[in-house]
Amino acid sequence: MMQPSQADVRRYFCATYAKWRDSQPMDAMETLIAGWIDQHPEYHADLAHVDAALAAMQKPDLAGQANPFLHLSMHLTISEQCSIDQPRGIRQAVELLAARRHDLHAAHHAVMDCLGRMIWESQRNGRPPDGQAYLASVQRLATQD
Repeated sequence: MMQPSQADVRRYFCATYAKWRDSQPMDAMETLIAGWIDQHPEYHADLAHVDAALAAMQKPDLAGQANPFLHLSMHLTISEQCSIDQPRGIRQAVELLAARRHDLHAAHHAVMDCLGRMIWESQRNGRPPDGQAYLASVQRLATQD
């Protein structure tokens, strides 16, 4: 399994943004990422300058300020999970949540909270991520009134 560095991810997202902005041909992954970039115009300035994006890695995260690369990576993660239905049932739960909210983008943002919590708990407890707890959390969101 490929494990790109933080710098690799930033370079790839910036290069994808440049291709999207300049209407250049893109592969399937770039097209998926570009779709989420399009949904987030507030990140376009961060994606426009790869050197600034790499330099920002050395700065501490500011409270309340979103990390566009993490945010877009989470959109990509959820998209990929749904495409392969892993954990099994995530596709149906996300589709139900999107239908209930009438917005896939809003559904993704809600799922990000579940995904982030799962990762945080995994790191805090020194255990592998609990995919079933994550799925149950998304399912609760999708079915609550």
